[in-house]
Amino acid sequence: MSDPSKPPPTEPLRPGVTQAILDWHEAVPDDRLAHLVRDARRGLGRCLQMRLAEHGVASGHWTFLRILWVREGLTQRELSELAGVMEPTAFAALHAMEKLGYVTRQRRPDNRKNIYVFLTDEGRALRDKLVPLAEDINGRAVNGLTPDEIAIMRRGLHLMIQNLATYEEDSVNERRRVPSTRELSRMARGEPARPPARPPTSTRPARLIRP
Repeated sequence: MSDPSKPPPTEPLRPGVTQAILDWHEAVPDDRLAHLVRDARRGLGRCLQMRLAEHGVASGHWTFLRILWVREGLTQRELSELAGVMEPTAFAALHAMEKLGYVTRQRRPDNRKNIYVFLTDEGRALRDKLVPLAEDINGRAVNGLTPDEIAIMRRGLHLMIQNLATYEEDSVNERRRVPSTRELSRMARGEPARPPARPPTSTRPARLIRP
């Protein structure tokens, strides 16, 4: 059984796969934005994984570290929401990070129910090592773009995120929702989908955090 406290090995993207992606975008220059954003995110993520691996940090741990560098003392549920992962996934990652000495999990005397997460000195020190790596990768990604073009792109992405968050919230009233992991597994196995549950009377807008 693999040790969850150790980051998984990063398999380099094969040259043939990289070339296939580039050939596709050359053949389909007007491809949908969803595909372009997905491929850009994939490239950013894999490059970041390679750099994080040099310091023995898993990409899943980076997600929580960058949130905690902005604000400590969040509950495990709040962290899972901000990271965009299910609570069991957040629990497993934070448990591994505690074993590595990056975080501590504490209960407060006035609230024994919730568990609050704080960085250790080692977890805070990682910021000075890892943030420059992420900034370098971001810089390489926008190489060739002018500052004005970057500003326009950032504004466009922010607007897209807001538009999609509004669409997701409005879709609840139309009995649409994001399928659970279990439901997605059923679909992948070819099992019939279950009818959607009755939508809640109120929804809480998604919270976003910038990297």
